[in-house]
Formats: sequence, structure tokens, C-alpha cells
Amino acid sequence: MDRREFAGMMPGLLALGVLGGVEAEGQAATTGKELKELSSGVFKAGPEKKGSQAKHVSRAFGSGLLKAGNIRLEMHESMQDAGAEHEPVGTHLHNEIWFVQKGTASLFINGTEHTMEAGDVGLVCAGDKHWIKNVGDGELSYFVLAVGPPE
Repeated sequence: MDRREFAGMMPGLLALGVLGGVEAEGQAATTGKELKELSSGVFKAGPEKKGSQAKHVSRAFGSGLLKAGNIRLEMHESMQDAGAEHEPVGTHLHNEIWFVQKGTASLFINGTEHTMEAGDVGLVCAGDKHWIKNVGDGELSYFVLAVGPPE
């Protein structure tokens, strides 16, 4: 799948946000922080942020509420060195769409391992327990769209 095909899927993927009404473990419906409204446009990558493991780096592109006001969107890219794992995640109220740009990953969803390679798209629905690991010999790079209700 190339970038144009992925972009063509975006309206349908964003619609998944309205399906994110499952109450996730340990998360309240809001954080108490005011989310800004996102406008149409181009989003540049923010500064690199290192995870708790030095082998994981991410860059945020944007986060906020879509114009309708009831759908939150977050966009970020992550890079992991060979053998690195993303910090284990419990569950969320939002859905996540994962697009592997480079490398090979194992995406664990509810205890099941799914292999992803460059060009693959994975979906983690609201309420699913998940985490990702670089199982390749080189760097893993992936882009994540988180879509769902305000958290």
C-alpha cells in the first residue's frame, strides 16, 4: 500500500472514532485538560521525545478535537531500534490505526501476535490491550492515528 492508497482510506478510518465508546480499564472519559480544535492543514513533526527505553523515539504531529467537537485525533510517528519494545499499554477509549513505514514489527492485540511489515496497516480497537515490538534486524518506523472520544 502506498501513501495515496493510505490517504484514500482516511475518511473511513476517521469514522472509526465514533465506534470508540467502549469504557476502557482505568481511564476516565476526560483528563480535565482543554483540547484545542484541529483545523484542516498540514502538520509538521514536533521534537523527538524519548520513551522510558532509550531505543524508542517518537514525534507528535498534532492532537486535538476535530471540528465536530466530539472526536479526538492524535497523530504521531515512532521509531524503535532492533529488539526494542514499546512500553506495554493497557487499553484506551480511542481506536488506533498503525501504518508501518519501515522494518518488521509484532503487534500484540489481546494476547495474539500479528506480524507487520513496511506498508502494512494494523487496527487496534477501543478497549483492546496492545503493544508493539521491533522484531527486525534494523530500525522500525511506524505512524499512528488515534481516533476516538475525548479522554
